[in-house]
Amino acid sequence: MFDLDGVLLDSEELHYRAYSEVLAAFGVVVGRQEYAEHWIAAGHGPEYAVETYSLPVTPAELRARKAPVYRRLLQAGLQPMPGAQLVLEQLSREFALGIATNSSRADVDWVLSQLGWQHFFEVVVGREDYREAKPAPDAYLTARSQLAVPPEHCLVVEDSPRGVLAARAAGLRAVAVPNEFTRVCTFPPGTELVEHLSDITPSFVRLRLERGGAA
Repeated sequence: MFDLDGVLLDSEELHYRAYSEVLAAFGVVVGRQEYAEHWIAAGHGPEYAVETYSLPVTPAELRARKAPVYRRLLQAGLQPMPGAQLVLEQLSREFALGIATNSSRADVDWVLSQLGWQHFFEVVVGREDYREAKPAPDAYLTARSQLAVPPEHCLVVEDSPRGVLAARAAGLRAVAVPNEFTRVCTFPPGTELVEHLSDITPSFVRLRLERGGAA
């Protein structure tokens, strides 16, 4: 199972730019380190921004303002992560693949359609498909249930600490491929960090599944 943003899709920069554009209207400038810590690592960026900068909006309203800006940037600059196409081609020949993401289902479906990736995935779980966002386990519990496979037969590929925590909370083994933003984050103890997405080969997956257990 894959996360989407920052793992298969080079979109963390677009999320950052979208929030930066929205926050600029309030005279707020958020640096990359600050964004990595509170938006990506913790997953509570809007709550943090509203409280820290005393913004006259709610976190939900901030997310709502950001959504169309992100979609505009995404449509103008859709870019898969290096190696993503080959990894999906190789793994889909041997394994059932799924996506479990905090992104909206509309955004996920649009991305998969534009990249021609729909056929790679047997299960796609977007934010509307479960209750609590990562690091809660809901996304991965939902995806695993839909895939109808036992936990020991699942491997999660993430890019962030909260994604790894979500997978572990769901009883699943996870590896992380840090990107430009998440390299500065502190991952949970014992997290296996992978340098390149292209390292996630069929033999890589088989070896981790043979080990079993959530890690």
